[in-house]
Amino acid sequence: MNAQGDRLAGLRSELTDLDRELIGLVARRQELVSRIGEHKRKQGIPTRDFAREKEVLDFAGRTATDLGVSADVATAVIQQLVRASLTTQERARVLEEGRGAGRRALVIGGAGRMGGWFCEFLGSQGFAVAISDPAGPVPGYDFAEDWRTAVLNADVIVVATPLGVAAAILSEIADLRPAGLIFDIGSVKTPLRAGLQALVDAGCLVASIHPMFGPDTRLLSGCHVIFADVGAPKATAEARNLFASTMAEQVEMDIDEHDRLMAFVLGLSHALNLAFFTALAESGEPAASLARLSSTTFDAQLSVAARVAEESPALYFEIQALNQYGGRALGALGSAIERIRTIVSDEDLSAFATLMENGRAYLASLT
Repeated sequence: MNAQGDRLAGLRSELTDLDRELIGLVARRQELVSRIGEHKRKQGIPTRDFAREKEVLDFAGRTATDLGVSADVATAVIQQLVRASLTTQERARVLEEGRGAGRRALVIGGAGRMGGWFCEFLGSQGFAVAISDPAGPVPGYDFAEDWRTAVLNADVIVVATPLGVAAAILSEIADLRPAGLIFDIGSVKTPLRAGLQALVDAGCLVASIHPMFGPDTRLLSGCHVIFADVGAPKATAEARNLFASTMAEQVEMDIDEHDRLMAFVLGLSHALNLAFFTALAESGEPAASLARLSSTTFDAQLSVAARVAEESPALYFEIQALNQYGGRALGALGSAIERIRTIVSDEDLSAFATLMENGRAYLASLT
């Protein structure tokens, strides 16, 4: 190796040493975070403190500027560390409070991705978790060949199956009249109405929830969980209590409001991305060529569309097809696209500007 090569190797070795030192500092920070979290739990202090987070981020930005480092880079690093800290504290609080200690939970559909999330979540609270799923056993959990027998011994019963299957299961559970808390996790409630009502009529402890996050979620801070009271308020309160140790934002509404809003929150946003990547796929333009010439807006949209394209077609079809309010959102999207097409075809700048002004005014309420 020549002198230049030796010099590069030496610099890289220094960088490796520095990276090791940085990781060591992160480990020390996490250990301190654990001690802070323990103190908060003992004193009854909430896990998240937004004012303190702002102080930490502002300090990072100022310090970075003083040192000639990008403030954006520094705050991005600290934000990631704060998120890791919150995850550590949230998990510790859920584990320590042990709301499921000595109790049994059954997750019907526990081999699925969201079913698996609930297995882990309930297990972390001390529940003895069993699953029942046609896919078979999952390592680490008891397996119930027949959920019909298992529900009679469960304190919490989670129905985490596809919507079409869930509707029939809920009705069957009503015939069995188990004493435990029962809830589904469906993204749309329209097809579950009959089963949920059958459970209410049977005097069962039933609620309906919708976790507004994916199965890879580890920190619930900033995430929403929707609770639909279907006529058994005690059950809704019990379901909400399962998330009391977390930092999830709890929202309660009735089933009609849920599906009406989900038609836009999920249905419209999914359809928009479906239309986006379908138009690209059918354009004849190679994806790599478009990405190479992309803009900030295109990059952001492409990133979201790529994630949507990786999701379950069956689930996304259910969200579109089974919501009684879904046609309204799809109709609004179709009308909006046709309106834009007409305005552009007519070269009507004034109408185009009005569209953007109306959108700006509508979205201004978010800030």
